[in-house]
Amino acid sequence: VRLVESGGGLVQPGGSLRLSCAASGLTFVYYAMMWYRQLPGKERELVAYINAPDGPTNYSDSVQGRFTISRDNDKNTVFLQMNNLKPEDTAVYFCYAVRVKYAGFTYWGQGTQVTVSS
Repeated sequence: VRLVESGGGLVQPGGSLRLSCAASGLTFVYYAMMWYRQLPGKERELVAYINAPDGPTNYSDSVQGRFTISRDNDKNTVFLQMNNLKPEDTAVYFCYAVRVKYAGFTYWGQGTQVTVSS
């Protein structure tokens, strides 16, 4: 199983980025998908969640109204659209897959850096 994130980078405050996480080696429609983020020396924080196969979604208070999680089951990909970015959104962003109804099948991506700075 592989989860490969892309789309990170440097953006100014108020800007937007769209992260992608392409999954392979699993039956994507059976997995709830999440985006986490992590700052150096801190624990990973759940940012957004989308259930299998197509919702519902949930967000942390810190990103509610600015970030949108979505998925394309035909392309085995989950997205995180991030708008009105703030410096405090700077972190490494990871996607995470969790098999619904069966415990023990969980997978992490390698992460993508997002830096919000002027």
